[in-house]
Amino acid sequence: MHEGDSCWAFGVSGSIAVVGATGLVGREALSILAERGVPAGCVHAIASERRAGEGVTYGGESLTIESLGEVSFEGVGVAIFCATCEVARAHAPRAIEAGAFVVDNSSAFRLKPGVPLVVPEINADALKARPRLAANPNCSTIILLASLEPLRRCFGIAGIDLATYQAISGAGLAALEELNAQTRSLAAGEPITPAYFGEPCAGNVFSHDSEVEILTGVNGEERKIIEETRKIWCDRSLRISPTCVRVPVERAHTQAITVELGRTAGEAEVRACLARAPGLCVVDDRRGNGFPTPAKATGRDEILVGRIRPDPGTPVDDSGRAKRWCLLVSADQLRKGAALNAIQIAEILMNPARERALCVGEAS
Repeated sequence: MHEGDSCWAFGVSGSIAVVGATGLVGREALSILAERGVPAGCVHAIASERRAGEGVTYGGESLTIESLGEVSFEGVGVAIFCATCEVARAHAPRAIEAGAFVVDNSSAFRLKPGVPLVVPEINADALKARPRLAANPNCSTIILLASLEPLRRCFGIAGIDLATYQAISGAGLAALEELNAQTRSLAAGEPITPAYFGEPCAGNVFSHDSEVEILTGVNGEERKIIEETRKIWCDRSLRISPTCVRVPVERAHTQAITVELGRTAGEAEVRACLARAPGLCVVDDRRGNGFPTPAKATGRDEILVGRIRPDPGTPVDDSGRAKRWCLLVSADQLRKGAALNAIQIAEILMNPARERALCVGEAS
């Protein structure tokens, strides 16, 4: 491990370890670090023993994969875990013991008391004490809350109804490969036999593949959104009703959101509130085809917000003010929904001055 290197673009000592570097989120984390100017010599790409010695792209260079079973975290300033819950539970304590900050993308620690669950634009203050372990929320939770936080601050939020249309890559590389293979089979008129999912993913839409609770009918993805939202917003009584589905899209999740505000608002107020928020981009042209789509969101850091309108099923007063508003949002779940959010957390832990930049929209 490299000790004492100034590895962050804004000048903080300590190297960066990306655990799970060969997966989709891990690769995206490496790409973002390279974009931010972190030298290759300061980054450790870590994966399973069977991938050790292979190369992984880092900007215009290649990093050699290090084996997680053998790697030491000494000299690491921050370890970004982009792996399974099992890997995080087994190895995050090792990294912390070696003196590193850990940002974990899995669900292993998200609801654990005392572990901050952070979307920097919302609750960066949870990192002020510089905890050694911070959790990255579920991708759908990040996209939802980052989209609604400006409205919460302006008007308050009393409830949320949500439908998610989640890209296949959210389930990992094997799922993405299955979609691509099935798309070719579909185009060739060949039969499709699902392997990764219980349903065909090409040419199909199906209920999210997480386990369904027998008593409630709520699936695991929906439960994550409910519990994580309540933790991040510190509101255990918040009414939130999500329905999560998979769609045959490679990358970028879309969400149809109906939000009940704490007080009435006019359309100009709602639009202005969203337009000035860091990390959001309003894409809402009613005269053309200018609305958020996964294709437009892919590869972007911003969350695209559009279809801004009062809920047509509820009253609007004579001045056009309403409490319930409908939005359509799309965001790259591998970037802001995962790797980018984790790196923003890591930046604040390594350099607390970054909190202000994120809050006022100065960060990329």
